[in-house]
Amino acid sequence: MTKRLRLDLVEVVLLIAFTAFVTRYAVQRQDIGYGGASLVEAPLLEQLDERYGGERFSMGVEEWFIRDFFSDTRNGIFVDVGAWDPIKGSNTYRLEKDFGWSGLAVDAIREFESKYTSIRPKSRFITAFVGDQNTGTATLHVPERLSAVASGTESFVNVFTEESTPRQVPRRTLDSLLDEAAITRIDFLSMDIELGEPAALRGFDIERFRPRLICIEAHGETRQAILDYFAAHGYVLIGKYLPHDRVNLYFKPRP
Repeated sequence: MTKRLRLDLVEVVLLIAFTAFVTRYAVQRQDIGYGGASLVEAPLLEQLDERYGGERFSMGVEEWFIRDFFSDTRNGIFVDVGAWDPIKGSNTYRLEKDFGWSGLAVDAIREFESKYTSIRPKSRFITAFVGDQNTGTATLHVPERLSAVASGTESFVNVFTEESTPRQVPRRTLDSLLDEAAITRIDFLSMDIELGEPAALRGFDIERFRPRLICIEAHGETRQAILDYFAAHGYVLIGKYLPHDRVNLYFKPRP
């Protein structure tokens, strides 16, 4: 004879609580933003979407995180390394257009200069291959129809396309460009140069300029070097944004 399982009131309450916890955990594990498991508060992107009306010019959610960090502060200074198009995919267009920011836009593809001149009057555009040397030229491999992944590393470009054209670009350190532009402080530094980030950081005196926020692309090949650099220079990773952006890392000075 099978005995019937009976639960008292306390057991029922505990069972309900456990079920609610498991359900909430499962919901939080769903893909958010760029995808991937997340145990942080799921509503972050929804909150930013509602706050900013859903519009953004950046490739992903970078613009929302930048605005959130600075609380839409006006008249800041940005440095955009790997600036690419002045509007499409830009981390700094909104800052200049709506909040009066100004700064430096650096890209190894010279064709963008005329667009910056006409569209971004508060941005000074410089054509340069940013690295750890300030002399000579570097080879940039530029895909004909996919210039966003132009890189000094040909094998990286070949992941996306085997059709690219090499060109020589003046090699500069970030420090030299900042001095040339008479920039003495940085509020926001954006860096997206397709595996060239560690070399560019070696040519940057971060203690001198002390950016308040850094958004830097970090592929698997360069991620550890980037983490090591910022840890050694007194910067911490912003965990709030980490689960929602699988492409970039965000740093701020250690308190």
